Amino acid sequence: MTTNLSNVTGRAWIFGDAVDTDDMYPGFALKLPFDQAARHMFNASRPDWPTQVRSGDIVVGGRNFGIGSSRPVAMLFKELGIAAVVAEQFNSLFYRNCINYGLPVLTVPHATSMITEGNVITLDFENGIVENTTAGSRHKVDPLPGLLLDVLRAGGLFAQLEQSSLLRPARTPH
Repeated sequence: MTTNLSNVTGRAWIFGDAVDTDDMYPGFALKLPFDQAARHMFNASRPDWPTQVRSGDIVVGGRNFGIGSSRPVAMLFKELGIAAVVAEQFNSLFYRNCINYGLPVLTVPHATSMITEGNVITLDFENGIVENTTAGSRHKVDPLPGLLLDVLRAGGLFAQLEQSSLLRPARTPH
């Protein structure tokens, strides 16, 4: 699986600082298959969000985005068709879980002040470029390291290990 990481374009959804994985993936939904659990994302704070999001959309967060427990939130984002997650600063566990599940993430300082909900943005993970097509602005940020780009191009860590014959293909729990 090869993912184009130099041109990811989508509509932005803005979230604030310290958005918790418990809000993203509520406890009652943990027992549901991923496709059903995804319908309950942000149930407490934005209950209609899963019905409004479209394939290719991009989530934009503030500081410490993804704080909380290690829930497989990236799988729910992917189930809804989210193309990428951008944040001013990520919780490190959430960041790595996204990479491991093959969901591109990019740290963009001041993201929530330079992107407005509904803006169309284009991300270049390889060169560290964020273009806000709606606002007509372009920003340079740190690109993703080559190792993480390789994991994302493979479709995630497990996919990369399977492709390298370091792990036997496994069935997913859901």
